[in-house]
Amino acid sequence: MIDVAEQQLKVPIRKSSTPNHNGYEKGIPHIGLARLCGWFGITRQAHYQYSWFCYSSDIEQKLVIEEVKRIRLLHRRMGTRKLYEMLQSFMIDNQIKMGRDALFDLLAVHGLLVRKKRRTTITTNSKHWFRRYPNLVRGFTPCGINQLWVSDITYWKAKQQFFYISFITDAYSRKIVGYSVAENMESVHCRQALKIALCGLRPQGHFKLTHHSDRGLQYCSNSYVQLLNENNITISMTENGDPLENALAERINGIIKDEYLQFCKPANIIEAKAILKRTVKLYNQQRPHMSIGNLTPEQIHCNINLKTEKLWKNYYHSKPNFEHPKNYSK
Repeated sequence: MIDVAEQQLKVPIRKSSTPNHNGYEKGIPHIGLARLCGWFGITRQAHYQYSWFCYSSDIEQKLVIEEVKRIRLLHRRMGTRKLYEMLQSFMIDNQIKMGRDALFDLLAVHGLLVRKKRRTTITTNSKHWFRRYPNLVRGFTPCGINQLWVSDITYWKAKQQFFYISFITDAYSRKIVGYSVAENMESVHCRQALKIALCGLRPQGHFKLTHHSDRGLQYCSNSYVQLLNENNITISMTENGDPLENALAERINGIIKDEYLQFCKPANIIEAKAILKRTVKLYNQQRPHMSIGNLTPEQIHCNINLKTEKLWKNYYHSKPNFEHPKNYSK
């Protein structure tokens, strides 16, 4: 309303950014606020309420942006849906009402949305003479911890070299139970990650635990397979190059690299190990997962009585296959 009046009358009549109900700023002395509101069919009360709404909304948005920046000091590329979940307690404490879509719009205005990057480095070498195992987990959904572990190797681009990370993740709780970082992709480093995961098993051991990975040289090596067999762990592997056969492990790689490690450029392996240890702790203990009811992996892994629920939706749909009209039978 004020914008239209200023354009029509060519005189500044806008109030200050902070509402002041004691009087109107100098603009057109012979035109009062009541008359001006009457031209647009609103009351003075509606004008004042809108002014206060804009003022309070601006303060709330600034508070949310500051809290988002504080969270992203540690979780540099955390997505908006995860941020919205972590902001719930903050917004309740500050009596802020903001929906998920409004948060998306706010972050977009301030350039805080996360853009995904494409990866090209290949870390799987399946051309070897070792035995390959069949895929035993196709269609299998674990109902508890230590029933299915998924593992994969990914790279980490540092200043002047590449580091290679091996992760072992519990498919039920999404917790990273074993990890290792090295300057090469030798199988001994994957064994180290597996040993860490085995140390975390409870004293009673496990019940029908399956280890699933790709058919890379490291996972098919005699030393790695022997360590799995010694602990009575069933071996499962992908049967082709489709990443969907090991989708959870691929997803964990993407989370750790895109949200945390891409901002860290260690100068040597010692720094890399310290950064990775801190990153895994943040991921396990603080980052919520929509796949487990927006709880953290540590909460699920330590409390088997917690019920999980998938809250995410598949926003990607395959294109329908259309048959050419000439192929239709008359």
